Amino acid sequence: MKLTAPTVENLKATDKRQEIPDDLLQGLYLTVQPKTGAKSWQVRYRAAGKHRRMTLGRYPAMTLSAARDRARAVMLDAQAGADPAAEVRAAKKEAPTDTVSAALDDYAKRQLKKKKSGDLMKRELDRFVRAQLGERQLSKVTRNDLQDLIDDIADSGRGPTANRVLAYTKTFFAWAETRGLIDGNPAGTLKKAIKETPRDRVLSDDEIRWFWRACDRVAYPWGDMAKLLLLTGQRLSEIAELTEREINGESLRFAATRTKNGRPHDLPLSEKAFDLLEGIQRVKNPKGYIFTTNGETPVQGFHKARQSIAKAMQEEAEKERGQPVEIDHWTFHDLRRTCATGMAWATPTVVIEKALNHVSGSLAGVAGIYNRHAYAAEMREAMEQWAARIDAILGNRIDPETHRILEE
Repeated sequence: MKLTAPTVENLKATDKRQEIPDDLLQGLYLTVQPKTGAKSWQVRYRAAGKHRRMTLGRYPAMTLSAARDRARAVMLDAQAGADPAAEVRAAKKEAPTDTVSAALDDYAKRQLKKKKSGDLMKRELDRFVRAQLGERQLSKVTRNDLQDLIDDIADSGRGPTANRVLAYTKTFFAWAETRGLIDGNPAGTLKKAIKETPRDRVLSDDEIRWFWRACDRVAYPWGDMAKLLLLTGQRLSEIAELTEREINGESLRFAATRTKNGRPHDLPLSEKAFDLLEGIQRVKNPKGYIFTTNGETPVQGFHKARQSIAKAMQEEAEKERGQPVEIDHWTFHDLRRTCATGMAWATPTVVIEKALNHVSGSLAGVAGIYNRHAYAAEMREAMEQWAARIDAILGNRIDPETHRILEE
């Protein structure tokens, strides 16, 4: 197989470990792990008459081009009489323990486990800070290093993500300073990447129709997850990390540890949402995640997933209209707002807030303390009405008694 950037990206896991040689550079191999599909680069060479293997890095953190450059350097060193793999092993034994990665591990153990949003903070710090600066000595990280990291995220079109990562990074380095690991916080004076304003984006009826068709094309896990977000109006993390045990009959049941406001939440499902969940061909996994690609963790990579759906949505719009169509940028959180707005025409505000597990407004303060009504029946009716409106937008005919789509 000729290795190119697209072929490397699209290679899938099989039931056996794959080792794929690079035709362009003899000695370089791409390894693909069974089941998980994890990919890494390996170079093979001879040193002192013996065969050696050396892992270069994981894909996609190390690209095909970077792997070739690194493999060439390793083989040149070997030709000069060195043994790069042995040198790396020796260096690891002598490696300092005051690296960014070591500090992040300690931070996760001592601080993030106590925080409600600790899992999210750890994931984002690992995804950006560890990936780019993990092997650096903590005390050597500069303000410019962190500015470059935040700028790279923002320049990729993810301004809000850059702001969140900056906030998490400031908190991490502030902790390191209080522990005496560094003399000052290099992120302390960094400014937000973009000025965020409250969003009011709501998908129109046409956009809902194109969105739904796009989700049909993208399919599992992203298309199904995005449909459930629109149908239920729940937060992205709640649906993305949904497990089998949180499906309670025809309702979703979230423990307090799984909600943003720290309150348990029961949400009745519409027939359409329930049928969607029932029809998903799930990847079996020990933790029971509904949406997973590797059977070990819930889905990740939301930016790329949104882009895939948005691209298919654009194509559906232009196919329907027969001409170019401009669709404003939307986010997964906008689906929550779209659901709330779609229910508002026929549902009292207090029921919408209860369905979305939102504690401000009519459920805040004294009203929230004394109003203990569960609103289960009202929420179920609201969910059914919203699903019926989506079906009407999609052009489906619905049985008013069963709430199911009637066959033509």
